[in-house]
Amino acid sequence: MANKKFPFTGTGSVVLHSAGHHNAEHAHLTPIFATSTFTFDTAQQGMERFAGEDKSRLYGRWGNPTFTAAEQTIEALEAFGLIDENGEPLQLKALLHSSGQAAMTTLFMSNLKAGDAVLSHYSLYGHTYELLLKVLAESGIQTIIADLRDLNVVEEAIKKNPAIKMVHIETPANPTMQCVDIAAVTTVAKQHGLVVSADNTFATPYLQQPFKYGVDFVVHSTTKFLNGHGTSIGGVLVGKDIEKMKTHIWKWHILLGNNSNPFDAFLLINGMKTLEIRMDRHCSNAITVADYLSKHSAIEKVNFVGLASHPDHAVALKQMKRPGALLSFEVKGGIDAGKQFIDRLQMCVRAVSLGTVDTLISHPASMSHRGMSKEDREKNGITDGLIRLSVGIENVADILTDLEQALA
Repeated sequence: MANKKFPFTGTGSVVLHSAGHHNAEHAHLTPIFATSTFTFDTAQQGMERFAGEDKSRLYGRWGNPTFTAAEQTIEALEAFGLIDENGEPLQLKALLHSSGQAAMTTLFMSNLKAGDAVLSHYSLYGHTYELLLKVLAESGIQTIIADLRDLNVVEEAIKKNPAIKMVHIETPANPTMQCVDIAAVTTVAKQHGLVVSADNTFATPYLQQPFKYGVDFVVHSTTKFLNGHGTSIGGVLVGKDIEKMKTHIWKWHILLGNNSNPFDAFLLINGMKTLEIRMDRHCSNAITVADYLSKHSAIEKVNFVGLASHPDHAVALKQMKRPGALLSFEVKGGIDAGKQFIDRLQMCVRAVSLGTVDTLISHPASMSHRGMSKEDREKNGITDGLIRLSVGIENVADILTDLEQALA
């Protein structure tokens, strides 16, 4: 570990030095510990490791030093500049997972049981929606979908459904960019003794820190902006109840087989080193692109929290440092015009996922949210003509040129 007392002034330093540079081989950068298991010098040492808190040198499904370095970095990013109820620097525990979906599964399965319910917003990543409404439903866990932007609706839902044990927030939400007021919803939830979790994938800890507003858990698909280069799949679950994270949550994590692998963890560590400078460029480009699209005669509507026209613009300004790199929009002429536009692109990349250094474009209704019924999609603002754009870090003039020729 790095010296925790060193007064870092920004996330650029935090991400580079939080995990330290100390290992048995004195390697400057965190090595890839490509091993399924770890040896003991003596039987007693093995017993002590099994009995101890550090599970990173036992068995690959339980932990790995490469995982630990990635976890420590994410812990530091989410906690940077925050204090706990005792006025001390906030301490967090992260568990690296094989994917964002794996982290989400650990979150829900370790906190909910048959007969419980979770309250969430109606604009969610498609596979989160399916996990809640289909998979967990078969395990007897109910999901109540409501507009979490309306605190009266939140209060009413909680009072009406005593089975609700958790509130899950995704903000900004995929792909409508709706934003939920984390502090306001968490305050209501805590008045009723509920657990609160937040999916912080779109914003990253650089732009938004949900723990600042009292949430219990944060989830990321590290595949996206944290890695930033599209080179690995991963997820992370971060919690502020460290004892629970190290025991109860960890047990669910390993028994579900949701562990990461050393190579993906290594790629994540190296991707995070440039998080701050990447996000600054992503955000600057996105603002320019959103402004351009909002004024284009071929565009019907643009969803981007950085635009004053977005209904949740004020909430985004309140809890995000900058408005992020994701936007969605509708081309006039519906799905047919949208398909023609996508096919005409010459530089922007036609691909699912988001958060890579290059600009990615996708069609949520037929891709990321295909598992939702058309009725549910449209109710949640995901029309057949909606296009999602993850704005990259290319020269913004080139992004605009490609969009312009595709819209012509």
